[in-house]
Amino acid sequence: MPIDFYFEFSSPYGYFASLKVDDLAAKHGRETEWRPFLLGVVFQTTGQSPFMAQPLRGDYSRRDFDRSARLQKVPFIMPEKFPVQSIAAARAFYCLEGRDPARAKQLAQALYFRIFGEGHNISAPEAVIAVAETMGIDGAELAAGLQDPMVKERLKVETQAAIDRGVFGSPFIIVDGEPFWGADRLNQVDAWLETGGW
Repeated sequence: MPIDFYFEFSSPYGYFASLKVDDLAAKHGRETEWRPFLLGVVFQTTGQSPFMAQPLRGDYSRRDFDRSARLQKVPFIMPEKFPVQSIAAARAFYCLEGRDPARAKQLAQALYFRIFGEGHNISAPEAVIAVAETMGIDGAELAAGLQDPMVKERLKVETQAAIDRGVFGSPFIIVDGEPFWGADRLNQVDAWLETGGW
């Protein structure tokens, strides 16, 4: 069975995990299913708010983002305007995913890098389309796809399905029904796949 990788495009920890999760799965002969969802909708269920908006935790998070990037040796620049609105990015993923999952994943990686590798806000549909066009994706076709009622509904369904499966943060990885929350749980995912669980 594939490993389900739930992520929110506005999540720095989701970005860190996205750089490792496919290699981790491949190490164990597994595939990953990338599943972007809207964390803001989840927060309406859990009553949470973004880390950065919380007293004490926000200051810690800023420090931890930078420290995590240094440890992982990856570029990290926090966008000046944060959190990033991720509806257009998530819709763009699902526009492509139905006909070309590998291409959708490549777009997700490019969008994540644009946000946290380069520090740009991609809230506007035009910003998402601009990234897609650098990959050779037809911008006009994608722009139309972002407004497609079926694509909008797909994102709603995926977000509700995430909630129904107990997803409350990003990244959230489910391995054969076992949930793991956070980029710092990838070592546990690795061990779970290695041993078959405990």
